[in-house]
Amino acid sequence: QLQLVESGGGTVQPGGSLTLSCTVSGFTSGATLDDYAIGWFRQAPGKEPEGVSCKNGNDGRYRYEDSMKGRFTMSADKATNTAYLQMNSLQIEDAGNYYCVADPRLLMCVLSRSRAYDYWGEGTQVTVSS
Repeated sequence: QLQLVESGGGTVQPGGSLTLSCTVSGFTSGATLDDYAIGWFRQAPGKEPEGVSCKNGNDGRYRYEDSMKGRFTMSADKATNTAYLQMNSLQIEDAGNYYCVADPRLLMCVLSRSRAYDYWGEGTQVTVSS
């Protein structure tokens, strides 16, 4: 059973930066983080989850929601089975609970459908406030 644990959330002022981490465990035998589609979704109170960034399971390419391009950078370290989300120039509308998601069935990750992912972490809260 895949397990995902996020960390790194907190409170920052507008224009600030945060780096989120997602440590993944419970891989099937021989599998690594490179073999999974993995991504980040966020959810603000009263809203549906919104895709932020993800990594394909087949070619390792990264994808970003348009409003995050140039501000957010996702990366993954196979050696430590940890995915990261570096967030710069944070805005008030970036606040929410950020979830790490993964699914071994996806060859290409998706940002438009949170339900495409079977495995979710508990989330880490990001607050942007002056």
